[in-house]
Amino acid sequence: MGNGWRTVRRRILTPDVSETSLDKRGFHKKSPAAQELLETVGEKFLLGYAHAVEARSIEQAEEWLERIPVKYRGFAYEGAGMGYGMLDGLPGGGRGRIADFLDGPGEKHDYIIYVGVGWAMARLPRFRWPSAEDFDPLLRWLVLDGYGFHQAYFKTAKYIDGQFQDPGFSWPPGNNGYALRAIDQGIGRALWFVCGTDVDLVTETIARFPKRRHGDLYAGVGLASTYACGVTSDELLKLAEFAGEYRGNLAQGSAFAAEARVRAGLLIPETEVATQAICGLPAERAAAITQEVRPAVVVDGELPAFETWRQRIATEVLTSGGAGK
Repeated sequence: MGNGWRTVRRRILTPDVSETSLDKRGFHKKSPAAQELLETVGEKFLLGYAHAVEARSIEQAEEWLERIPVKYRGFAYEGAGMGYGMLDGLPGGGRGRIADFLDGPGEKHDYIIYVGVGWAMARLPRFRWPSAEDFDPLLRWLVLDGYGFHQAYFKTAKYIDGQFQDPGFSWPPGNNGYALRAIDQGIGRALWFVCGTDVDLVTETIARFPKRRHGDLYAGVGLASTYACGVTSDELLKLAEFAGEYRGNLAQGSAFAAEARVRAGLLIPETEVATQAICGLPAERAAAITQEVRPAVVVDGELPAFETWRQRIATEVLTSGGAGK
């Protein structure tokens, strides 16, 4: 009975894989190879989501997730983050699954799981959102990255064409407007998918946004272009050139992506290509910088410690890689 219910629950809660097709979403198709990559990312994300929703235990979910190829496994863990976020947010099911997942097999995938929780928040009523206090005070902004990605991916006309920003966004409480910047980082990441990895289209789309939003959008693009990849070194060099004064933001996002892959043991050759082009550094060195300048104590001032950390990463990567010269 239990197994049957979990299967039914998975079918009810899991979005149809067709929702991730570029045709269904109306996203740009640069090439068959780029389309296949982006649609496979979506497929593995939903597979990870389904595993979390159906598994009898976190250990079983881990067993299933670890069977997914290295290139796409991180996306599956992101989907599992959404799945557990949904289960925690639905009435009657109790809470604590995200915490247990992060304390267990998800520990080395924490960046990407936080992003997955943001996907869940985008689909849950606000009174069922998790408390910001449940998350690491430095990394919790990544939840809003996931929220922004979801909104731009599924509500593209509103969030990208219309450049919408949620008024009075109150998670976490007292964020002094930084929540919108964290959401923009997710919107920038979504642009990599919406624009089909087309560097020219990505930069043209960002240029239509108010300039105050460009830095965070480029940071999201840097993360997606390094984590998901899908382009050549020459295309990435062009992207870095187009970023101009926001090269540091782009590089910060790229370094974050490298750290997420290195920390989880999911480094692939394409990551190396991306960090060399964007940061002027090997992937493992770009990843190491994120930890070398990570604040030992999280103290939010006028800007959250997360933003101070991002700025330190950008400065150090540009200095070490010579990308700003």
